[in-house]
Amino acid sequence: MSGLAPLISIEELSEYLNVPTRTLHDWRLAGRGPRAVHVGRQLRYFVTDVNAWLQQQREDVTGRSPDGR
Repeated sequence: MSGLAPLISIEELSEYLNVPTRTLHDWRLAGRGPRAVHVGRQLRYFVTDVNAWLQQQREDVTGRSPDGR
């Protein structure tokens, strides 16, 4: 299994980001959160996708969100 990218559950991502799982579901449905993978009936997230999404959320200018607000 050493060649496979690590996956985390929605509960693990919720704990890591300190946001409710409901928020992650809402972000996903709105196209705002990290990309998810369906494994059977479960949602999983590639750690690499979460890292890439977090980089996109980073401020370009201090005090200003990536979407300019």
